[in-house]
Amino acid sequence: MVATRLVTAPSVPIALEASEPPEARGLERDDVRLLVSDLERNAIGHARFKDLPQWLSAGDLLVVNTSGTLNAALDAVDREGSQFELHLSTRLPGGFWSVEVRSPGALASLPLRDAMAGRILRLPGGARATILSPYPFVDGVDAISRLWLAAIELPEPLPQYLARYGAPIRYSYVPEPWPSAMYQTVFATEPGSAEMPSAGRPFTTALVTRLVSAGVEIAPLLLHTGVASLEDHEPPYEEYYEVSRQTADRVNATRRAGGRVIAVGTTVVRALETVTDDRGVTSPGRGWTDLVISPARPLRVVNGLISGLHEPRATHLMILEQVIAAASSRSPAARRGIGDPLSLAYSEARRLGYLWHEFGDAHLIIGAATDRATP
Repeated sequence: MVATRLVTAPSVPIALEASEPPEARGLERDDVRLLVSDLERNAIGHARFKDLPQWLSAGDLLVVNTSGTLNAALDAVDREGSQFELHLSTRLPGGFWSVEVRSPGALASLPLRDAMAGRILRLPGGARATILSPYPFVDGVDAISRLWLAAIELPEPLPQYLARYGAPIRYSYVPEPWPSAMYQTVFATEPGSAEMPSAGRPFTTALVTRLVSAGVEIAPLLLHTGVASLEDHEPPYEEYYEVSRQTADRVNATRRAGGRVIAVGTTVVRALETVTDDRGVTSPGRGWTDLVISPARPLRVVNGLISGLHEPRATHLMILEQVIAAASSRSPAARRGIGDPLSLAYSEARRLGYLWHEFGDAHLIIGAATDRATP
């Protein structure tokens, strides 16, 4: 499989890690580079993100994530005075949270796998976090773990507290802190993501206007993203989502009319596919999804994707592989085959110096439109 070949690839060179927002490099958001896997023509294209409209058609539907990014990183101290950094990940049923406890580092916090169950961490402003058990709970409370189930006690509502005391989560490839505004997309309406739904970051108001003027529709959904697993490359855990009746109806109408349903980010893929049945019919829904897209559970509705460039071994690559399979089903040229489209795209990205991570460049996977589709 494509993903199997990619998981053995070397780590991304430091020179290809986007260490700052494009604005700090003198670029507009939509000036980042756009790598295009054009499956209709069996070709790789290279452009700027502002050129996106030339690959889309009237009747296509872009589905975007409206989740805003929280200041989800908090300083923490235990009873012995040891210092940590607490990353809020996902608010769970019952008011609990999954969290990641990390140790301070020279540039950014570092992974920590110490047994933490039972510890109470003091947070700024008189708040505290009680670490209850490893998450998920598999080998007992004394097990080591990356994620933990925690009870969080705050002196004020979460958005105000995090705005006052928190900071955006960042990793060592971003050595300098940046303000929260740099971690928001133009689509953000409801704060809730631990990390930015970064596929939407290159969009600007002007670009959205051009797309809508060209007949490309845009529909919203919500999925609050948890913390990534750059070190462990684990499957994603439960994340909260909402898909409205209006968005579900527009997805179904697009497919009936033969348009393409293009997800802006793997978060959108996960939410849409959670509420799409095996006939390809999308329904409204909300809750926590643990869906993992893989060859065992291929895509049912999404057949195009805008995404960033993902680390080797990241489980997101299985989603990209399945998007390529879905987009190729509409493209006779792609079905004839020119090798492995995903490996080819990533080889080109490395060769030409594309930038990885949330402040980096973008990747569009797109196939042919058809005259009519089902349901």
